[in-house]
Amino acid sequence: MAGAQAGRAALLVLADGRFPAGGHAHSGGAEQAVRAGRIKDARDLAEYCRGRLHTAGLTAAALAAAAAGGLDPLELDAAADARTPSPALRATARRLGRQLMRAARATWPGPELTALATALPRGAHQPVVLGLTARSAALTPEDAAYCALYEAVSGPATATVRLLGLDPFEATAVLARLAPELDEAAARATARAARAAHEGTDALPAAAGPLLDIAAEAHAAWPVRLFAS
Repeated sequence: MAGAQAGRAALLVLADGRFPAGGHAHSGGAEQAVRAGRIKDARDLAEYCRGRLHTAGLTAAALAAAAAGGLDPLELDAAADARTPSPALRATARRLGRQLMRAARATWPGPELTALATALPRGAHQPVVLGLTARSAALTPEDAAYCALYEAVSGPATATVRLLGLDPFEATAVLARLAPELDEAAARATARAARAAHEGTDALPAAAGPLLDIAAEAHAAWPVRLFAS
C-alpha cells in the first residue's frame, strides 16, 4: 500500500467538503431536480438522497472500495465508464477525478496515483481516484466506500440549502436520518468489491438511476446554471 500510515483521521480530511477536490461546484443533480419541482422541501430532499444512495452512490462506493483494495484502476475506470451511460455524467466524473487527483497527489503522494495520472491525463472516473486516494492515505476499502456514499448524499443536501434557501439544520437532519442506510450500503459495496477481487469487475454493482442520467443531460444544456452538474 502506498503512502504513509495516516490512520483513520485521514478519512475526515478526505470526506471534508472543504477538501479542495472541486465537489463544492457540483450539486449531484439537485439543481435540475429543484427546477423540475422534484425537490421542494426537506422531505423531497430525503427521498432524492435515498435514491442516489442506493443507485449511483452504491455503484461509486463499490468502485472506490475496489480501487482502495488494490484492483487495477484502469480496469475499474473502464467499468465505471460502462456504468455511466450519460455523456454529461461521464465528463463530470472525469473532471472531478482530475481535480481530486491534483489534491490527492499534493496531500498523500504515492506511485499508484502518479501512475494513474500518467495513464489517464484527462482524468479517471472520480470514484476510482477516490479509492486510490484512500489507499494512498492508508485507509481501508470500507473507508473509501463510506466516503463515496457520503459524497453522494451530502453534495445534493448542501446544494439544496443554496438553491432553495432550505434550513441547513433540516438538511443536516436528512443526512443524519440516512445514516443507517448509508451503513448498510457501505457494507454491501465493500462486500461486492471483495468479490470483484476474485471474480473481476463484472461482480461490481451496476445500480442505475435513469432519471439522474436524463436530468444530467438536460442540465448540461442550460446556458446559465449555478452548479457545474
